[in-house]
Amino acid sequence: MDTCKAANLYATHPAEFMTYVNAPIGAGQKVPGAVKPHIACPTTSGTGSETTGIAIFNLRSMNAKTGIISRRLIPDIALIDPTVTASLPRNAVAATGFDCMSHALESLTARPYPRRLNPAKGVTRPVSQGANPFSDMLATEALKGVGKYLVRAVNDAADVEARTEMMYAAMLAGIAFNAAGCHLPHGLSYAVSGLTQDWHVEGYPDGKTLVPHGMAVVLNNPSVWRFTAPCCPERHLHGAHCLGAAIDGARADDAGDVLASRVIELMRATAMPNGLAALGFDDRHIGALATGAEPQYRVIRNAPKDVGRGDLEALFRAALSYW
Repeated sequence: MDTCKAANLYATHPAEFMTYVNAPIGAGQKVPGAVKPHIACPTTSGTGSETTGIAIFNLRSMNAKTGIISRRLIPDIALIDPTVTASLPRNAVAATGFDCMSHALESLTARPYPRRLNPAKGVTRPVSQGANPFSDMLATEALKGVGKYLVRAVNDAADVEARTEMMYAAMLAGIAFNAAGCHLPHGLSYAVSGLTQDWHVEGYPDGKTLVPHGMAVVLNNPSVWRFTAPCCPERHLHGAHCLGAAIDGARADDAGDVLASRVIELMRATAMPNGLAALGFDDRHIGALATGAEPQYRVIRNAPKDVGRGDLEALFRAALSYW
């Protein structure tokens, strides 16, 4: 779907490829007008791309993912049929499901919209506005679905209810993060995907290194929640509760650990790797990972707290292993 968005854009408004790509990696020019009609048909239960004006791709020249964002790229119609996920391998259901989960958690914990620096007016304002009441509602419902149905959907392809509800959660989370924006887990994931070597996951195409996007995202989740929780502990506890964690008696100081622990439980239940070390990273790679993440201003600056180079290194180091 992201490929179709970009192809539609350049077919309608031809330009050099980097013209519309997010700054500072690309020129970041605004899409000048409407594009051709786009009917989006998701085939996984996770990306939510059928609801967003975001097109992400891997820029091979810098071994990192980046993208194009414009409200003009939002598909005109989304046709969502949960039966297409019946043939998805379990690892694909797990990875895309964690992408859905992180979309919702990042929307819920993003920098609140009154604090987001968006001086532009009207159609020139960015799609994603920071956490807001609309995105909060959708993210909450998406997280409830993930907490209840993700493990079931991964473990049993015949569980029609679970795979249907995960498709619904993915759609809700897509609308949520299109409105609020993602932040650190996605910002960190792009460097992980670009720098991993010799990694293969059963159920995905053979022949080349590939870190499924949702896997790259979730491997950074626990370290991020421990880092961001002091900014809005009640939102982190709310997210954990929606995912099924027991929060009775939890204090504000516990919020990061409570949410991180619930995410780790879900990772273990779905056979996710134990942190970045499982992909071959160690302390020698921390600098390169931070360098790869630094240009992802669009998402990193949507975090609830300011993030510097040292913070990025600390987050990657904390994500090397979890259990």
